[in-house]
Amino acid sequence: MEPIADSEIKKVLVVIAHPDDSDFGASGTIATWINQGIHVSYCICTNGDQGGEESGISVEEMPQVRQREQRAAGAAIGVTDITFLNYRDGWLEPTIGLRKDIVRAIRIAQPDRMVIQSPERNWDRIGASHPDHLAAGESAIQAVYPDARNPFAFPDLMDAGHQPWRVKEVWVMSHAQPDHFVDITDVFHHKMAALHSHVSQTAHNKELENMVRSWGERNARLAGLPEGHLAEAFKIVNTN
Repeated sequence: MEPIADSEIKKVLVVIAHPDDSDFGASGTIATWINQGIHVSYCICTNGDQGGEESGISVEEMPQVRQREQRAAGAAIGVTDITFLNYRDGWLEPTIGLRKDIVRAIRIAQPDRMVIQSPERNWDRIGASHPDHLAAGESAIQAVYPDARNPFAFPDLMDAGHQPWRVKEVWVMSHAQPDHFVDITDVFHHKMAALHSHVSQTAHNKELENMVRSWGERNARLAGLPEGHLAEAFKIVNTN
């Protein structure tokens, strides 16, 4: 499916399970949007406190570390509007409570477009299908439709002044059958700057750039881009 033209998009909301998820999956694309003047905000469900066992950081310290790293990663590509929902890492489930929190985030951000994780397991890339990713993706698409636009859903949100909002389209990361690709060759250095900001998660990986580049090259081949180009891949869903 062809996406809505970027010229018609004013705001984008990214909903993810953990700090660094969008930097691996979409930060090149996000950087291109920011360069066009589109406002991008993040809603991050957990603090990723079960990640980074190689870092030597205690599990008690990890939430603060990962929030700090995500703010630095956001700054590397121009994202400063970041909300953490503070759910427990590794225990995320598509509950009514999580759905309500994402509906609140949608009504506050009022995005034209959202980026979410795939609620469908990708058997070819099991690492992209962490249970928290699946739960965040499922809760996010449920929040988009039907609840964010429905004035009768979560009436206490209406009472708090959060008016219904209709998201026009959703871009799904890590989907097994992507149908849209974004050339990120010119902003790849921004993507790597964001990823290197997640020191507790990436500093031990000396092959990080080669690994991420190989993913981008694979996507570029799927997109039919010239040799040497890099791309990110999405499934486009019309939710208007």
